[in-house]
Amino acid sequence: MRVEIWSDINCPWCYVGKARFEQALAAFPHREEVEVVHRSFELDPRAPHEARPVVPLLAAKYGMSLEQAEAAEARIAENAHAEGLPYLREGRDAANSFDMHRLLHFAEEHGRQAQLLDGLYRANFAEERSAFEGGRLVELAVEAGLDGEAAAAVLADPEAYAEAVREDEATASAMGATGVPFFVLDRRLGVSGAQPAETFTRALEQAWESRVATPLTPLTPKK
Repeated sequence: MRVEIWSDINCPWCYVGKARFEQALAAFPHREEVEVVHRSFELDPRAPHEARPVVPLLAAKYGMSLEQAEAAEARIAENAHAEGLPYLREGRDAANSFDMHRLLHFAEEHGRQAQLLDGLYRANFAEERSAFEGGRLVELAVEAGLDGEAAAAVLADPEAYAEAVREDEATASAMGATGVPFFVLDRRLGVSGAQPAETFTRALEQAWESRVATPLTPLTPKK
């Protein structure tokens, strides 16, 4: 069985949702027969490449005060900590994630996608050093077990793996996904949002029991 997960490195609920899904998968009796593939989705394809502080961005995007945006970040931090994930309550930044997605496709070809994704999430949500500063992505690629020169070459070529990212996003759009995280099991069953681990457990069981192809069915409303 294949589980495809559409996500964005800038999405804290993707970070939390991944942990909850993995908790369910770890307890799933057929986990060794489940292939997990991570797909690209940009929350803001027009975001600038220069990193900016997250709290003012949230306030501007959702029409909140800075205090409300800080409170929203604190709530996400609480959810992350509840899953055993490190999370900075303040000082995070964000920028365009397209290069990160291109590099994840490169990593997938070399069997290191999961390792790089974990490194990107850690750098973006748990480390004071910005994940978007110059040279940081190459360092993270090397830490994930990839060749640094090859990773740098990918990042230097704006078209490298760009079409793969766009194809992922087009597929998500065709499925009706308007946000992430978005989990699709065998292209038959969809789960939107960072749902509790119990929801992912039910989805895995349901998808395993119904291996005959059927139209994609939302299991739960988006968080």
